[in-house]
Amino acid sequence: MQRPEPEPQSFDRVLSSMCTEPHPDARAAAERFLAANPGDPATYETVAALEERAVERLATLADHPTPADAAGYVTAGGTEANVQAVRSARNRHDARDVNVVAPESAHFSFTKAAELLDVELRTVPVDDDYRADTDAVAAAVDDATALVVGVAGTTEYGRVDPIPELAGIAGEAGARLHVDAAWGGFVLPFTDRDWSFDDAAVDTLTIDPHKFGQAPVPAGGLLAREDAALDALAVDTPYLESRSQATLTGTRSGAGVAGAVAAMDALWPDGYREAAERAADDAAWLAEELADRGYDVVDPELPLVAAAVPEPEFAALRDAGWKVSRTGAGELRVVCMPHVTRSALRALLDDLDRIRG
Repeated sequence: MQRPEPEPQSFDRVLSSMCTEPHPDARAAAERFLAANPGDPATYETVAALEERAVERLATLADHPTPADAAGYVTAGGTEANVQAVRSARNRHDARDVNVVAPESAHFSFTKAAELLDVELRTVPVDDDYRADTDAVAAAVDDATALVVGVAGTTEYGRVDPIPELAGIAGEAGARLHVDAAWGGFVLPFTDRDWSFDDAAVDTLTIDPHKFGQAPVPAGGLLAREDAALDALAVDTPYLESRSQATLTGTRSGAGVAGAVAAMDALWPDGYREAAERAADDAAWLAEELADRGYDVVDPELPLVAAAVPEPEFAALRDAGWKVSRTGAGELRVVCMPHVTRSALRALLDDLDRIRG
């Protein structure tokens, strides 16, 4: 008996994911380059040239001092980029046993990185507004600190850490600074927040086209201020036409590279600005609507809303088909991605009102 072909899940009720519907141009480009391997650029020259364009465009978003000469590559996602940033900092540090200092709001990929690379991960508290506590960071660093991590758009509350202050602490300790802007990187250029290469002495930065950038999955991004950060990752690849490789996964599909370039060509800057402004307006509106209903709401800084919705109501929303998640503290978490419309948020509130009776 022939089974029906499965269809992709609709994004209509997906409210907590940091991935979104790809731009049509990105979808088409991804299909064209599906079989090309940017992991061997000497053999697959066309997609290698596209990857250079992708890095230049990402570097432009992140205010790199020389975007055309920026070091970086298109990763599988933020996890790979964060692991590579830790690996590069470890390899460039003189100490034998190094540590990484990160706020407790940092992505769980840093826990993976610490385990994989055998480095100590020192997590420090956040302040009352969910940002890295700079006094705690300063107390945690020492001569063996290879990397200080700041987050520009935390996954739970959408907060931006005090990046310039963290850069100062890292510099005094002789450590590198990595900024994880995997989600926030395509929103922050249209704000007045300090987060980029131009705002502070950032050494490496994660920024993912497959999140707010509307590229197809997988398409993450790792950027570095200087070539030495990627040189520290390179290994010999004697049986390939390309004689060394700095990436983690090696063989990669060109779909992510081509899709990222196509999305950024179509949307930078006006399309991204419009999407970011619309998302910010929707997040502010939803936060106000939830507060008017008596819920405790975390004031949104970026387009992410967290509210203390009781467990029975949260479970009922899930039963009604809403794809929503919770923060570590248990709040309802809604990420206003480009596919999330005001009408979808109204429908969510209608269901919440019905559930409350």
